[in-house]
Order: sequence, then C-alpha cells, then structure tokens
Amino acid sequence: MRLADFSFELPKELIAQAPASPRSAARLLVVRREGLTDSVIGALPELLRAGDILVANDTRVIPAALEGLRGRARIGITLDRRLADGTWAALVRNARRLRVNDRIEFAGGLSATVLSPVVDGGAVLRFSGPEPTAAARLKLPPYIRRPHGPSAADEESYQTIFATRPGAVAAPTAGLHFTPELLAAIAARGVRMAQVTLHVGAGTFLPLRKAALDEVRLHAERGLISEETARAINAARAGGGRIVAVGTTTLRLLEAAAGASGEINPFDGETSLFLRPGHRFRTATLLLTNFHLPRSSLFVLVSAFAGRERMRAAYRHAIAARYRFYSYGDACLIEHCPEA
Repeated sequence: MRLADFSFELPKELIAQAPASPRSAARLLVVRREGLTDSVIGALPELLRAGDILVANDTRVIPAALEGLRGRARIGITLDRRLADGTWAALVRNARRLRVNDRIEFAGGLSATVLSPVVDGGAVLRFSGPEPTAAARLKLPPYIRRPHGPSAADEESYQTIFATRPGAVAAPTAGLHFTPELLAAIAARGVRMAQVTLHVGAGTFLPLRKAALDEVRLHAERGLISEETARAINAARAGGGRIVAVGTTTLRLLEAAAGASGEINPFDGETSLFLRPGHRFRTATLLLTNFHLPRSSLFVLVSAFAGRERMRAAYRHAIAARYRFYSYGDACLIEHCPEA
C-alpha cells in the first residue's frame, strides 16, 4: 500500500486555530460499522457503559523550541527526548550546516555541542549551561498560525487535563477535550479510568517521506505502563468492559505492550510501532481521536483501525459538515472493525 492512498483535500479554513470553549463543546463524529452519527464531546458519557475503561495519556508538553547560532548560521532546534546519559535527541533545522563537534550558542548562556552526524534531520546534542527546557518555548504544530509565537492562552490550552508527566514535545490532542465535569459524568456511568504515558516526540512534526508504507519508519518515543495500570485494564477487559483509548498515542502504546491474546503487559521503554493496514489490533474497542492530516501516519492508523474506505467516508462527511480539524479541532469516536 502507498502513502498516496491516504490523501484527501481539506479546505484550509477548517483547520482549527483555537480550541472549543468549553472544551467539551467540541463536536464528535461517531464512526460505527453501521454508519456515522453527529454528536458532541459532552455526550460522550452516553456512548460509554458501565465496566468500560477509559485509558488516557498523561504526558505533559515541555517547552521544546530553541533558536541558536553556529557562527552566523541560524539553527532551529526542537528537543525530542532526553537520553539516559543526559544528552538530548533533537530535530535540527538548517541541519546541512552542522557537523560533529560544532557548537551552537543560545541566549542566556546556553550552548550545545553536536555529538552525532545529522541523519533525517535529527542529531544528538549535549547542552551546557541552563536546563534547555527552561530556555525553550512551546512548539506548536505549523498549521496553528502564530506569527509571533505561541500565546499565553496556548500555554494552558495545549495541555490536557491528564498532563502530569513532563516529556512530550506535542500534546496528545484527543485529551484536550476533557474537563473535570466531563470526567465526573463518565465516572458516574460506571466507567473506570486509567492513565499511561507516551511522550510524543518531535518526529510528529515531520512529514512521511517514503511512498510505500512498508518503508516508513517512525521515530522512537518513550512509553510507560505501570503494573497497576496493566492489571486494571486487564481486569476491565476480563469483566467484559471495552477498552476506550483516548488518542492514537494511547492506542500505539497499548498495542506495543499487548501480548498475543490482548493482555496488557507493564511497559517501560521506547516504541516506534507503526500501525498500518494489516495490523491485528488486540486491545481497544473504541478510539477517541481528532481529525488528522492527509498522508500522515495517524490517518493511516485510523484507517487500519476501522477500514480505509470507512474513514475516507467519515472524513468526507466531516468536511461537508464543517467539522474543525487537527490539534485544536473536533473529534471522532471510532469503533474497531476487525474485518475492514
């Protein structure tokens, strides 16, 4: 299968530039095997049932964007993840100008030495001086237009209610729709809740460059599922409850941690799992996720989860009905269709 098979045209005016207010007022397209239903996020409790378990990603977005100089050359840095030895994997803009041992100078006494060759726009850096995240600013996706950089409102609205573990470069955006009131209503339905961690990496900002899906390689991201969380998810599943994954990041981590029969194992490591057509999903029954970019790994993922033609039809409906797309946009609740 080719990446071009997952393309579609999206009017630019449907790209959301700010979240719904309140967050639970966002629209919700329910995608079931029998058809599509228009709803709102506030109605999500009615779509769940007692015994289900809602699993969300509790990663917290860190400031990750830096601008520095190597000599006179301006270098853009997006922090990706801190490595075990204290160095950082990072994406580098203007990377052709960088060589191993080059030094990049930032404001405030911060500097970085390039430790590895630049490969696919990424390199390993060792920072000296202040903590790099203290000098960085929030990195928003390029389709959210902020000519003067992220606003003060973005600092709050680009974090989910679940965000407790710092480490993500981008928000797990399905979680942006939740409020305390919505979570209370979900709990009142008898739905259990659990949290896992997948630190969304800087690779999420990069386009897929390979034409054939079997040649695509995703950047590794750090994930964590505790023993207690694994037991809770497995108990809900054993009791007949459905696993409801909040976001593609949560689903990717659950699938990476799943055993052959679908049981969730504790997980502490990195995953670069690419969920594409042909993957046998073993965990979630329902996926709550935003509307994704064409030709992206995430649109490929939802197509694998529910069928490419079903998702193409859902996106055509969403465009015609003027749903809002991408990080600050509306959402889908998608039923897994294993035969698709």
